[in-house]
This record gives sequence, C-alpha cells and structure tokens, in this order.
Amino acid sequence: MDLLPTQLSPLIVVLGPTGAGKSDLSLLLAERLGGEIVNCDSVQVYRGLDIGSAKLPLKQRQSIPHHLIDIIDIDAELTAGAYSRLARQALSGIRARKSLPIIAGGTGFYLRALLDGLSPAPGRNEELRGRLASAAKRRPAALHRFLRKRDPQAAARIHPNDRQKLIRAIELTIVGGKPASETQGKPRDALPGFAALKLGLAPDRAALYRRLDERSAALFRSGLLEETRALLQAGFSPSCKALQSLGYKQAVQMLRGELTLDAAIHECQTKTRQYAKRQMTWFRSEAGVCWLNGFGDEEGVQCEALHLVDAFTKGY
Repeated sequence: MDLLPTQLSPLIVVLGPTGAGKSDLSLLLAERLGGEIVNCDSVQVYRGLDIGSAKLPLKQRQSIPHHLIDIIDIDAELTAGAYSRLARQALSGIRARKSLPIIAGGTGFYLRALLDGLSPAPGRNEELRGRLASAAKRRPAALHRFLRKRDPQAAARIHPNDRQKLIRAIELTIVGGKPASETQGKPRDALPGFAALKLGLAPDRAALYRRLDERSAALFRSGLLEETRALLQAGFSPSCKALQSLGYKQAVQMLRGELTLDAAIHECQTKTRQYAKRQMTWFRSEAGVCWLNGFGDEEGVQCEALHLVDAFTKGY
C-alpha cells in the first residue's frame, strides 16, 4: 500500500552542474533548517582528493554534519549501487535524529541510483571488463559496433566514446544472457519512506563557463600540483580512476612532462566546461526538478530555495 504524505519524511536534493554553487546553497539550507548534508559527488568520496574536487575544508562546513565525504581510498572505486546503499543508511540515521537530509552533488548516476534504485543486474566481471578495455584500446569503435549488433536500443543511447557505459552494457548483455536494455528495464528498488524536493541550479551558461575557467586556473595556483605529486609519491598509480578525474589527470600529465602549465590549465578548462554541459543534459531529463535560474551563492536564488523548502516541508 502506498504511503500517505504524512507518513513520508522530507528530503531535499540540490543538483546542478559543477561550479553552480551547490555547496553554498546546501550549507545555507542546512544551517537555517537544521539539516545534514549527504554528498553526491563521485570525486569527493575519495580521501586525499581535496583541492581538485572543490571539497569544502572542515572549517568551512560550519559545523554542519556531512556524510559520504572521504570514505574510500584513491585506489578503490565506489559503484552507484554501493553509493546508494551507503546513502540510504545515512538518510535513515538523519531521519532518526529528526534532522532534515539534504543531498548535494552533481553525479547524476549516483543520485538516480539513490532515488530510483538500480535495475536488478549481474555484478561486475573484472576479467571480461579487462578484455573489453583492451579491445577498445586496439580498436576504439569496436565496443559500440558490438553493442549495436547485440543490443541496438542500448547502443542508441550510449555515445560511441563513452567507454565506461559501453563496457557495462556489454557486460550485462554477455553475463546476463539478455540485452542490457531488457535487464535495465526491469523494476527498480526506489528509495522508500522519503518524499524528495529537487532543487536544480541553472546559472547562465556564459557566466558558469567564466566561473569554471577561473576555478580551473586557480586549482593550479592553490596546490593541486603539490597534492597530486604527494599522491603519486605515496605509491598511487596515475592510471587509477580517481586520478583520471578532472584537474588531477591534467596535473599528472604536467608532472610527467606531457603538458606545460598553460596547456594543462587550458585542457582542464575545456574538459570542465564539457562536463558541465553533460551534467545539465542529464539533469534536464530528471523528472520533477524545480529549477532556480542562478548560482547557489546568489541571494535571490537562496531566498527562492528557502521559500520552496519551507512550503514543501510543511506537509510532513
């Protein structure tokens, strides 16, 4: 039987592209409304990735409880399924403390796994993944060509250059013995017990790109190279997934003499703008988002968000 609104707990989600001010808005909401913040950024989960992930230092978190930050080592990986399980545990604890849970971050796949659940699917097959990755290196178009033959529906929605999604779709198809689109179309385990208000930050694109360019350049002046060098000296491989994220990948290339400082900054700026564009495309397809036209640190946006949250939480 469906739960009535009064039997559900309110959940606030602050989403949007990188650099849009999600942390600023989340902190304000948490401070004003007695909230706790659950991170939904796939880079901030790593211990040691502080500067490049734009992770708020402890002193700037204003004594607001934060969850799922600094929870795994750099040579590990947090899947969407594992993130969902940890986030749901955090939400249960926040509800038990009678605080307001606030999800903040821009990793759309993590958010979808948390709210909508993941389709029942086979687990990872590392041996198969390794073979597929090797095949992609030898023939970059091979994965998409294979998927088009075995699962045209999945191939149609995955970009030919998105190797990670291609590998997962082929893995599901081979291990599961049926097309990935069929497996992923099965009923999902949606988040129970909560009603979510999704607040999306949508700043002007030109203004966002200017802010991202400035932030990317500032990373290299604020210790990104030193942070990356220390990680490499600690024995972490430059090829591990965490160090392939924006900023760190360019820092590694510069430290290895493959890029000049100017080239590293320029590539970081370009890739960050492209990432922000992909995030907005993803979130625009998210149902039920209340879009706020501006940055999360703007007074008008914050006032509008507070009004929406106040009206939403009164029903619970």
